[in-house]
Amino acid sequence: MLRRDRPRHSLFAITNSPVRHLQSSLPFPALPAAGACNGKPPPAPLLAAAVHAQSEGVLIAARRWTTNGLRIRFANESFCAMTGYTYDELRERGHGFLHETKEDLSPLHRWQTSLKPGSILSGEGYLTRKDGARVYSSWNYSPVSDEGGRVTHIVATFRDLTEKRSLQEALVHSQRLDSVGRVAGGVAHDFNNLLSVIGGYCEIMASKRAVRRLVARELTEVYVASEKAAYLVGQLLAFSRRQPGGHRVVNLDKLIRGSSEILSRLMKPLYSLEFSLQAENANIRVDPAQIQQVLLNLVLNARDALMEGGVVTVASEVREACPGGSLRRNHAVLIVSDNGSGMSDEVRARIFEPFYTTKENGRGTGLGLTLVHSVIQQCGGFIQVTSAPGKGSTFEIFFPLANRRAKQENHYLPPLPATRGREHVLLIEEDVMVRAMVADIFRANGYTVVAVATTSEALEFLMRPLHKFELLIAQTRAKRTHTEEIFAQILVRSLPAIRILTTGNTDPALFANLNLAQQANLPKPFTLNSLLRAARHLLDVTSFTPAN
Repeated sequence: MLRRDRPRHSLFAITNSPVRHLQSSLPFPALPAAGACNGKPPPAPLLAAAVHAQSEGVLIAARRWTTNGLRIRFANESFCAMTGYTYDELRERGHGFLHETKEDLSPLHRWQTSLKPGSILSGEGYLTRKDGARVYSSWNYSPVSDEGGRVTHIVATFRDLTEKRSLQEALVHSQRLDSVGRVAGGVAHDFNNLLSVIGGYCEIMASKRAVRRLVARELTEVYVASEKAAYLVGQLLAFSRRQPGGHRVVNLDKLIRGSSEILSRLMKPLYSLEFSLQAENANIRVDPAQIQQVLLNLVLNARDALMEGGVVTVASEVREACPGGSLRRNHAVLIVSDNGSGMSDEVRARIFEPFYTTKENGRGTGLGLTLVHSVIQQCGGFIQVTSAPGKGSTFEIFFPLANRRAKQENHYLPPLPATRGREHVLLIEEDVMVRAMVADIFRANGYTVVAVATTSEALEFLMRPLHKFELLIAQTRAKRTHTEEIFAQILVRSLPAIRILTTGNTDPALFANLNLAQQANLPKPFTLNSLLRAARHLLDVTSFTPAN
């Protein structure tokens, strides 16, 4: 990013001034002195002290271009601190070795070949420190002239913008992830509709005895495949932070195995992922979506530290631990280790700091391990990290064991329940296949169904005096629209005793005026079995007082 500006008033932007050398007794080399505005130059010691007191890095070079850029004649203390070099290491060297990319030098070369007093060249880019670290800096180059108006030196000021740049890159990365998450959320919404249809028609076909007798095994395989696909969608939404979560008791080994397929794909083809799970009976109370994110962050960090052919190992075990006290208790331990480059003690001490990263530009924001640390603290756990340069790294995460059992998940094709009814149902579902399937199954169970695609269409039926509904089944979203708000107000006012079954990430405030016993939520993809049971349960509830 380069631009030419008019000179700004500063110590180094005053041109056409006499050049004077500072006293030779000063502990730094000769420095061109700028003339005072009143014609009387400041004392050389005062000018030299002012240059050294600058918080910005100051570099003075001879005007003549060399193969390595401008030859450095002077550098103040701030510039030495910024680059890690001493003055003696910088003096008489071409300044080009400091720039990470030589493309930064081309505009400067063109500018200095046709220098005019008063012109300034500005830009920004990465400098390379002596220790190999990168410093993002902005710079301004200005010419300095002698008494005859001839440009003899060039003075440059450098400002360290590394922290600001890191914050900007973190923001851009976050926005990019948010965009990916929005896309994933949109795709997942449509995919969940398809999975609801696949699973639902499997249930319908399985309820027919002749069909079930002939293709029971095949129907079960299709149904189980749709359940696995739904779980995969849930993982994608969890990794993109689009899936609402909550703390519940889960089995640690099963949680790890559930993420194994998607994690293994991230390692291929250059690296490999191994598992050693020995906590079969260890149950922990966590938000599964958050722990999947923790596991993803740790595995990706380990992968980035590997050489080709490297290995990341995910393990689990039960171990006694004493976190900050004398009482020892059993913990479930999640272990992620690698045989990569490892970390020094200085780096390891800072890995959980926000925005701290040792990765190359564009490969990390410095927030991943900060989020890991925050999630584990929320779970009541703690982390131990061991690492050494060239010996890899090991992250051990300790979770308190839960006293309750994890919920068992059975993969089978359930029969449709006998939940017949005679109530009137208003169905709002934009997906035509899901709408037709749900309407058909409720009609087959004796209900009278009005099925529409949008809230606007539902409003038309709601305003008709002949239509009185006992149950609303509605697809909703996390953020309600203005039409939905109007619909909810009219619904509650005209049908205060109605039951509402939402299918989606509903806004809890949408039907806030209704009793909680009148409401239920069934996220997609749902089974017809669960849908019919949830509807019948709502309709059978009588222990509530309708809103006035």
